[in-house]
Parts: sequence; structure tokens; C-alpha cells
Amino acid sequence: MHIEATATFIRLYKKLPQELKEKTKKALHLLELNPRHPSLGHKKMAGQKNIFEIRLSENYRLTYQRINDTAYLRKIGTHNLLRNP
Repeated sequence: MHIEATATFIRLYKKLPQELKEKTKKALHLLELNPRHPSLGHKKMAGQKNIFEIRLSENYRLTYQRINDTAYLRKIGTHNLLRNP
């Protein structure tokens, strides 16, 4: 799967602590290789069209929209971001 980051994702990513940036890099590498990898905690978001979430830690998630074979990274942050993916 090809991955592209939106400007919003990049802005939010830059604000993360270094530990979460490292977890994000690992998760995105796994997403590229195997979107169904169990450690991603990957799932489709209820009520959203082609928007998925990945668990980075107990409190942090990232969301992306899948269009064909491309994942467009949308947001990254605390679990509260899932209210508006």
C-alpha cells in the first residue's frame, strides 16, 4: 500500500513526543507491508466511508482514508481525535 500524508497529519505529527514518532514510523512501515498486521489494531471507523484507524498506544491513534491502493494519512493524536477523524 502506498502512503501519503496530508498537511494536517504532518502538522500534528510534528507536535508528538519522540517516542510516539518512533511508534508511528513502525506502524506505517507495517501498514505498507501488511495492513492487516495484528499489532496495528487496525479497524474501519463506524459511520465513515473508507476511513480507518490504527492504534499507536493505549491513548494515541492515527486515522487514514483509503482510496484504491493509497492510504492518505489524516490525523494523529489522542483517542479523542476519533470523534472527528
